Amino acid sequence: MAILAPEVRACVEGLQRSDSMALDLHKWMYMPFEAGCALVRSEPAHRKAFSLTPEYLAHAERGLAAGKLWFSDYGLQLTRSFRALKVWMSIKEHGVQKFGRMIRQNMAQAQYLAQRVEASPLLEVMAPVPLNIVCFRYNPGRLDQNALNRLNQELLIRLHESGIAVPSYTTLDGCYCLRAAITNHRSRREDFDLLVEASERLGGEVAAEILGAGALNR
Repeated sequence: MAILAPEVRACVEGLQRSDSMALDLHKWMYMPFEAGCALVRSEPAHRKAFSLTPEYLAHAERGLAAGKLWFSDYGLQLTRSFRALKVWMSIKEHGVQKFGRMIRQNMAQAQYLAQRVEASPLLEVMAPVPLNIVCFRYNPGRLDQNALNRLNQELLIRLHESGIAVPSYTTLDGCYCLRAAITNHRSRREDFDLLVEASERLGGEVAAEILGAGALNR
């Protein structure tokens, strides 16, 4: 969906060469989790991949079984709820330009969070931040890699349990990292200030416990 923000459209250059793509619209379209979208270049090829017409689904020229468009030919589910309505209504109400502005806002917030992390003597950014994802970890020094991984695993859990923030995690080159994927139109800069402050505070508590247990890098 970054293609809706003109400033970063080049980052997704080449999508037009795809035969198909799937979009999770809860990511950067701010819609309920269940709503998704599939774009397909070749409608006949896509339909042929899933189409199955047993006797009880036989097509007809008239009546309820008439018509060319059968959703059972486009996926594994036979019955589908009308989830597309909420997508259509959101786009009609807000317009794609507003979604583009919200995407740009999330990207600016990711840069802000990355700057806050870089400014902290206890936190470090673990990967470039070209779009909306910031990977970082707590690193007080004096700990080996295994201890740092355990520290950040515990830090993630304590952040969740505190109710302050719910980042996910990933592993980069063997390093366990907190992963903040910013896709909320209600997020504000103070939310990221709070995340950084809580990560420093809770990370310090966990580090003290680990160091007290003798997990120094000798």
